[in-house]
Amino acid sequence: MPETLYRVSEAAALVGVSDDTVRRWAEAGRLELVPGPGGRLAVVGSELARVASEQAAHAAPPRGGAGGDASGAVVSERNRFTGIVTAIVRDTVMAQVDVQAGPFRVVSLISREAADELGLEVGSPVVASAKATTVSVTLGRLGETAPAPTETEGEAAR
Repeated sequence: MPETLYRVSEAAALVGVSDDTVRRWAEAGRLELVPGPGGRLAVVGSELARVASEQAAHAAPPRGGAGGDASGAVVSERNRFTGIVTAIVRDTVMAQVDVQAGPFRVVSLISREAADELGLEVGSPVVASAKATTVSVTLGRLGETAPAPTETEGEAAR
């Protein structure tokens, strides 16, 4: 089976860096560029996976925020609600986090470990993100701007 090849721009997007960074990695010998279709330089998929794993191993744990994480990456969830924690019920494995975000009450079930690591308590400012049937909670400050839900998104989140 032939090895998967990625154009430099595709490789950069997958790892979350610029095209120039991929080229600098190649110049430094960290990543090999090979001739690809049409004579364009390409990155071998297994090499890209190796570099991506190295990047993840050395990266600081992400700290979320409205619109993105500490790296500046855009978060894909579209329904985001800045609010305040109104109740937390913890057991040995899970935590139920109730968030009041304007007129919306959002309830999230997350691991107890995650709730403890975030230092969540009643009164903590958070950003709740809803994607389909999943709601995630990240730390956020009151007054941070988050995209306002559209009428359809707001209705779906209720």
